[in-house]
Amino acid sequence: MAEKSIIQVGMVGFGNVGQGLYRLLEKNRTLIEDKIGAQLKIKRILVQDLAKVREVTVPEGMLTTSYDDIVTDPDIDIVLELMGGYEPARTYLLDAMRRGKHIVTANKAVLSVHWDEIIQTARQHKVDIYFEAAVCGGIPVIQAINDGLAPNNITSIYGIVNGTTNFILQKMTEEKKTFKEALLMAQKKGLAEADPTLDINGMDAAHKLAILASLAFSKRVKIEDIYVEGIEGITVQDIEFAREEFGRVVKLFAIAEVEGEELEVRVHPTLIPEDHLLAKVDGEYNGVLVTGDFVGTTMYYGLGAGKNPTASAVMSDLIYVSRSVHDNVAGEISNCWFLSDNPQIKRIKKMGDIKSRYYLKFNVVDQAGVLSAIARILGEHQISIASVIQKEQKKGDKVPVVIVTYEAVEKNVQEALKKINGLPFVREETLLIRMERGE
Repeated sequence: MAEKSIIQVGMVGFGNVGQGLYRLLEKNRTLIEDKIGAQLKIKRILVQDLAKVREVTVPEGMLTTSYDDIVTDPDIDIVLELMGGYEPARTYLLDAMRRGKHIVTANKAVLSVHWDEIIQTARQHKVDIYFEAAVCGGIPVIQAINDGLAPNNITSIYGIVNGTTNFILQKMTEEKKTFKEALLMAQKKGLAEADPTLDINGMDAAHKLAILASLAFSKRVKIEDIYVEGIEGITVQDIEFAREEFGRVVKLFAIAEVEGEELEVRVHPTLIPEDHLLAKVDGEYNGVLVTGDFVGTTMYYGLGAGKNPTASAVMSDLIYVSRSVHDNVAGEISNCWFLSDNPQIKRIKKMGDIKSRYYLKFNVVDQAGVLSAIARILGEHQISIASVIQKEQKKGDKVPVVIVTYEAVEKNVQEALKKINGLPFVREETLLIRMERGE
């Protein structure tokens, strides 16, 4: 039997995911190489510190601190970028593609911000670029949208795409942990970074939504197009009110939906019914609902983070590219068709124009006339009240009053809240949580 050809890879970054991928290749090498039809060899790995102690031991000479050792090596066919962040990742990716290297990356940040430049460079230099691991870890949602749902006009995406915030909200819901306590638990478990800002403020989910929406709707969606709101303001009290009074749970939702000629894209805490398909997506798991005009609603569920699920997604991309390299067709049929601009979508909808139902919690002085004053201002802004909750509290400086509205226009709600928050009996800024209409 003839010896298999060798496809060589240069890896940029060797953290948890990179080491997980190395272990995966060693454990399942026979399976992987049989699916490629060729040998797969990691030739060089770019690291910052050669002396760092790692969980995985690699052959001597494989590690390097010079990117040139990878990008100028004519034997390396594929550059695998696992370092994350914007720079130098962007520079490395562009340089590699200009030199004819095919790309596999898990970097949602650089893709979401520098999408046009990266995809155009891949097309110009006829190289493949795959990025399944950039969104939802081990869940093959990118492939599903790109290929499996390609004949459909996608009408909506509803997703829980950040495992850190999902874990935090679960602990607040089930164990009544405060936000800070639940965040600390997530950090101890390795789900949150020492600086968890991008997770809890919603930006990580926004990076992922920018990629999903750009693919699904053939419409370039930029980070600045997405309304982003995190979970920092959610309290255990709100979670309990939502569940006990309305049968709803709080999730950080990433939403992209077409309405007429407009596409709305937003990330924010959302109240959904307990029997919603995504209500039971807990912990570090992710779930995404994608609806197409012919296929209907499809669901994708699985571990959205962690070294092993992410390594699995990266390796699947390596297999795709390696097959094309082996058959000498890599870059000949571009997988970057999604640069087209959908003529049916004229604009990104402004957040102020969206419609939703709203959960509003007012912390007010317990005195006569408070509720009527709030209701009057809401009515002046065409906001109808569906229900009011004022649970009896111990006497104190403030009491919570919860109002749930019928569907209203966002800008009207925001204008009303500005006036209400300025009233002398309002002790804290009003908490707003949207109640999705698309259940």
